Amino acid sequence: MTERGSDGAGADDTGEARTQQERDAERRRRRAMFLRELNEAKELRDRVQPRRARAARARQQMRMRTFRW
Repeated sequence: MTERGSDGAGADDTGEARTQQERDAERRRRRAMFLRELNEAKELRDRVQPRRARAARARQQMRMRTFRW
């Protein structure tokens, strides 16, 4: 893929596109980190409160059974 600004015309557009890509990449990194931490927290809660975790799994399974595709 070629950049639009390679010939000098529209160089500002590529700079803006690059910063937009950097923002998107940073947002994806932050989201991935958040999801990792969320999963770790859920696993920790499941280990600490097994009865509540078992009930939550049962509720989730019931939700999935009644969900219409």
